[in-house]
Amino acid sequence: MGGLIMFIASFWGSGGLIFGFLIAIAMVGGSYWMSDKLAIRSARAVELGEGELPEYRSIMMELSQLANLPMPKLYVSPDIQPNAFATGRNPANAAVCVTKGLVEHLSWAEIRGVLAHEMAHIKNRDILIGSVAAAIAMAISFVANIAQFAMIFGGGSRDRNRNFGVDLLLIIVAPIAAACLQMAISRSREFQADRSAARMIDDAEPLAQALEKLDVKTKVIPSFANANQAQMYIANPLASRNMSFKGMFTTHPPMETRIARLRDNSWR
Repeated sequence: MGGLIMFIASFWGSGGLIFGFLIAIAMVGGSYWMSDKLAIRSARAVELGEGELPEYRSIMMELSQLANLPMPKLYVSPDIQPNAFATGRNPANAAVCVTKGLVEHLSWAEIRGVLAHEMAHIKNRDILIGSVAAAIAMAISFVANIAQFAMIFGGGSRDRNRNFGVDLLLIIVAPIAAACLQMAISRSREFQADRSAARMIDDAEPLAQALEKLDVKTKVIPSFANANQAQMYIANPLASRNMSFKGMFTTHPPMETRIARLRDNSWR
């Protein structure tokens, strides 16, 4: 992934290659060490206080024992859209965040299914994969922006016409490449987390029922979630903004497919 950034930046010569290398190191390294802090800050979440939402804490203690993992830090986001995500570079530094909307719109049995899904992401090391993908997507988009400025101001190239074509190509292709990267990684990991969650609690129905509600609510209740962090959530938080795409170019597989897989017992 770092090589992809360097390849794109190399179109500006050796100086661009060096610049791309520095971006790659900063983005990949930063995503590894800072992924949890960036995601929590983006969600405007606060750590769960002592005595707050005891059901939330109790469920996570149970799931931590079932998964044989350390108890992650627990956060609550003020977002009114029902949703949740897990973050952190490894199980020892993991965090789980639920939104205010999740607590208000779902039963605790359904939330248990959602939290099992997030614990499965932690156990499967999906958080690191998704965090790096998000960082790379942001870096690719950043390079596309550089190409845009280079096209406008000339970029100091000796062959202006040749670089104009390269810059135009990058402006069009780079954001698509970033989106495809996140889609490919996120969709496969969501299916696996659903399956692992059902196995963890030996019951797929709570998660299936939760996904049914999330499918409806995320389309009508807006979220302030950052687009570059969208793939981390159990349901696409930007669904209300992207209704016209009907599932195309989204970071999440279709809800109906996820629900059907949970209910056909293929997870056993």
